[in-house]
Amino acid sequence: MEQIQLSKRLLRLISYIPAHAKTLSDIGSDHAYLPCYAYQKGLISQAVAGEVNEGPYQSALRTVQSLGLEKVISVRLGDGLKVIKRGETDVVVIAGMGGSLIRKILDEGSDKLTSETTLILQPNVASDTVRDWLSSHGWSIFNEDILEEDGHIYEMLAAHQTAEPIQLTEIERLMGPYLIKKKDKVFEKKWRMELHKIENIIQSLSNTEQTDDIVQKKQQFIKKAEIIERGLNWDNIFTDKP
Repeated sequence: MEQIQLSKRLLRLISYIPAHAKTLSDIGSDHAYLPCYAYQKGLISQAVAGEVNEGPYQSALRTVQSLGLEKVISVRLGDGLKVIKRGETDVVVIAGMGGSLIRKILDEGSDKLTSETTLILQPNVASDTVRDWLSSHGWSIFNEDILEEDGHIYEMLAAHQTAEPIQLTEIERLMGPYLIKKKDKVFEKKWRMELHKIENIIQSLSNTEQTDDIVQKKQQFIKKAEIIERGLNWDNIFTDKP
């Protein structure tokens, strides 16, 4: 059987699959490389590859058929978590899309998730909106990573349900409770770049007629810049206050 080769990003997501997991759903699976690889490596025994668009659905189907995995990987056409039944899989992966879309998928399909589900998420942008959804819906982040590949910086996280909502500080929500503790070179690069962009925006807004709307926008960016600066200079996130 041909062996699937994964990008560094997808390999990191695969590493979050719990040892006890038997089934996995990859929402927005594209070519279905992730579930095929996970099966080939013995990490799962069954999987669902879900796609909302016909083109990627056909690509996923071709991959699964070419590897002879039709009996163990079900390729399904549908929107978000609608492609699975409640509790059908141990692990749900949603990767490679914006944070707002991931949040929408989780919102609309939350009834498909159980206390036994592990979420593995990789928003391309707006990771804070994903963390906000998780914390307000009783999900606890238990691991996070950040990496750079082909000129892009990716954040990824894994979470499971808890009995009560998890309170995150402003810094944790924006920058990640685990990432801020690791604070590696990629983390520093991402947030130094982001801070530079925000400072340029603030400068541009300062040179604009100071209407109420402009003043409000500027204050929002100033607050975000302050949070980032605190995060970049914080040594112990657990002493921070919301």
